[in-house]
Amino acid sequence: MRSWAITLAVLAAIPACADTRFRAARMTRTDVPIGKGQCDIRLQVDDEVEVAVRRDMVNIRTLSGKDARNDGSECNSPLPGSDLRGFHFEVVESRNEIRLVEPPSARNDFAAIVSIRDSAAGFDRYHFRLTWDATPAEELRGPAGFAWNNAISLRGHGQGESRLNENSQHLTDVTVDIDRGAKIVVSFLAGKRRGAGKPLPVVFTGTVIGRDERRLRADMVSEDHRLHGIMVLSVDNQNVDSIAMDATDGRDHLHLTWDRK
Repeated sequence: MRSWAITLAVLAAIPACADTRFRAARMTRTDVPIGKGQCDIRLQVDDEVEVAVRRDMVNIRTLSGKDARNDGSECNSPLPGSDLRGFHFEVVESRNEIRLVEPPSARNDFAAIVSIRDSAAGFDRYHFRLTWDATPAEELRGPAGFAWNNAISLRGHGQGESRLNENSQHLTDVTVDIDRGAKIVVSFLAGKRRGAGKPLPVVFTGTVIGRDERRLRADMVSEDHRLHGIMVLSVDNQNVDSIAMDATDGRDHLHLTWDRK
């Protein structure tokens, strides 16, 4: 009985390690340059924690002190799960020690591991920034000869619909990449799909064939190179305002509309 009481006393003296897990919010600010990925991780930390950022999920292991709290963390896109280029870690705000323990790599499943040690009393704010090259990945296949390193990127936050015959698919954000040779890739994030099947990426490639002030005309094909048509894009600086397209292979017909919020 005495031995059991001693054991309980020893266990009680050991600080409990806890985990906190949350998803970083979608960044709404528009001052981050096109083609740059950025996560701003803002935390309230009491003593010592280890932070792992993987994609847009933040895992915090409390080593001592009270559990850390999210204080407005946000990402403009998830940290890539492979092919990470141009990664950089920056301390924006801290009271005591903060350092990058491990950069994202295949060895840690592309997580940025950060150590924070706050030796002063009570909670205080820690803010670190992760940035990387967010130019389109290789899986977004461009037209023959497309040069990603020379691409101009446009983005748009909005909603639209891609209707193929009787099936329609909801579209959300769009990315438009145009290289110096007028090759173009237009990629939509897909939402809910009415009809059969799960949501699919919506990607078109082609060539810009005309420009009239803020309007572009492009000769486009679908990702499977089956549907062909003319896409009209309205742009404003680095933003996409609207997109419209009709495409066909002579049998199936696609009608696409999209507007910026």
